[in-house]
Amino acid sequence: MTAELLVTIAAIVRDLALAFVVGGLLIAAAIVPQGEAARRAVTVTMWSSVAWVLASAAFLLASAGVVLNTRPDDPLFGPQAWQFATETALGRAQLFGAAVAVFTSLVAGLVRTPSHAAWTLAPVAWAIGWQATTGHAGGAVNHHLAVTAMYLHLAGSAVWLGLLAVLALVHRRLGEEAADAMRRVSHMAIWAAWAIVVSGAVNAWLRVGGIGDFFTTAYGRLMLAKLVLMSAAIILAAWHRRVNLPRLSASDVKERFWRILWVDIALLLVVVGIAGVLSRQAPPVPAEPVPDPSPAFLLTGYPLPPAPTLATWLFLWRVELATLFVIVAATVVYLRWWLRLRARGDQWPVRRVVFFLLGIAVLTWVTQGAPAIYGLVTFSGHMVEHMLLVMLVPLPLTVAAPVTLAFRALPARTDGSRGAREWLRAVIDSRAMRFLAHPVVAAANFAMSMLIFYYSPIFEFALDNHAAHLWMILHFSLVGYFFFNAIVGTDPGPSRPGYPMRVVLLFATMAFHAFFSVALTSGQALLAPRWYGLMGRTWGPDALTDQQYGGTLAWGLGEIPVVLIAIVVLVQWRREDSRDAKRKDRQADRDHDAELRRYNEMLQRIAQADTPMRDTPSGEAEK
Repeated sequence: MTAELLVTIAAIVRDLALAFVVGGLLIAAAIVPQGEAARRAVTVTMWSSVAWVLASAAFLLASAGVVLNTRPDDPLFGPQAWQFATETALGRAQLFGAAVAVFTSLVAGLVRTPSHAAWTLAPVAWAIGWQATTGHAGGAVNHHLAVTAMYLHLAGSAVWLGLLAVLALVHRRLGEEAADAMRRVSHMAIWAAWAIVVSGAVNAWLRVGGIGDFFTTAYGRLMLAKLVLMSAAIILAAWHRRVNLPRLSASDVKERFWRILWVDIALLLVVVGIAGVLSRQAPPVPAEPVPDPSPAFLLTGYPLPPAPTLATWLFLWRVELATLFVIVAATVVYLRWWLRLRARGDQWPVRRVVFFLLGIAVLTWVTQGAPAIYGLVTFSGHMVEHMLLVMLVPLPLTVAAPVTLAFRALPARTDGSRGAREWLRAVIDSRAMRFLAHPVVAAANFAMSMLIFYYSPIFEFALDNHAAHLWMILHFSLVGYFFFNAIVGTDPGPSRPGYPMRVVLLFATMAFHAFFSVALTSGQALLAPRWYGLMGRTWGPDALTDQQYGGTLAWGLGEIPVVLIAIVVLVQWRREDSRDAKRKDRQADRDHDAELRRYNEMLQRIAQADTPMRDTPSGEAEK
């Protein structure tokens, strides 16, 4: 067996094992209740994780042999393979993926509850991230787009194939739960299918030069076969979803179960096999290094954008696929929940829908538009991106009350399993979330996380590492949401303080923003000097002056929203006092000022008890 063939076989086995691990954990976490079926799914996960370890190790060693052009029986193969695994980007990615596989195989045996299964999925998602950085996704041009597209593709494939395959393996343990499990898997698989379709289209656009390459190159023909099979699987799944699933019941599930599953599973297995072969084929558009790259390209992976103008701030866009997919999915889910309430006659204010769409529009511009583009090359641009994420994006989303809408729209499960509603409730009621949502903690996090982020190596790491940058977007958006939800929101979670305390928290935040902005404006030390200091910009001020300008922007973008929110809180405070006064007046009209009469009687009794003894006749006093 040649090394190239071994690499291909190991890649296919690794991807299949990874899919079974993901499917087993998802079924235990969100598809079936704790019981025989869940335990069988965990057992499948355990054995699949062992296969994942062995296939990852074989893939790493075979890749080292191909790259180094050495055989395993060569005396120098061991040291050279270790050097490949620790000193090259490709080797480190494969080594980290294998290490996560080992960790998962150890932890899988300890999974007993849905929470355990959900936590075990976290390192698996991290391993998929490392796998996405290898292969053709590591090209020099459009690197971030290629990596995020590959991540969505790998994750979607693992979820879809894993759910169907593991469900087929545990179906004899499902009993009366089989019909519900099929429907739940169908709901989850449709999102995985969309991830595969979108990411597959992006991958084809990046790697195939034109329509003719689909027929004239080996890579193109394999890609075309993969697209055809995926389309067939999606069409078949859609047909089953519309025709068979609505008629599926516990009485006929055993007869229809395999008829529904086996074709989908077979198609997806073939797709995974083609994907493994594709990973060893050279695409028509080669990943060639850019000749004479600029300093900005070497740092960011993109050419230096043009000098900022009003037009570029409005119309300059660059797709970031991971955040865009989440944004579109969140929009679709929110609107579907709203329409579900309307269909059953429940009311949901239209203004909340408008605020949600406004927040989504701003978030789209921040993550796909000029703030994200200029934030990579200038500190002032990054400060615009940051302040919009933490100050402007969360406010309309808080008013939209998405958590409240979710609890009203999502169905509750009665069989003991955890669906979306149950998981949302578990997260909100968790100790960690109650701590983070506490108004004082939210305010401190709102203020101090900025200080820690910018005055530590985390800032430069988030600029250099795309995954860390995505975590930055998520972190500061959630920080802003927690703070505004505690002050003006209606979603469940925090124990909201009284209006005086809310005003104190807002003005304390204003004071911190002023301190932070003044420190940036007057500072003489450049933050992230190995990034902004080496950008080689041909326009705009020098890096330190730009940083000071960013401090001014932070002041304006931070203070103005807080002042507006403080005004809103004061208005709400006044309205609540007015409502309390009206309520007391109505109560007084009903009971003829009973409370006031009781109060006056109490004062009269106190006055009588305090009457001086000298007012009593002396003779009577002596008696």
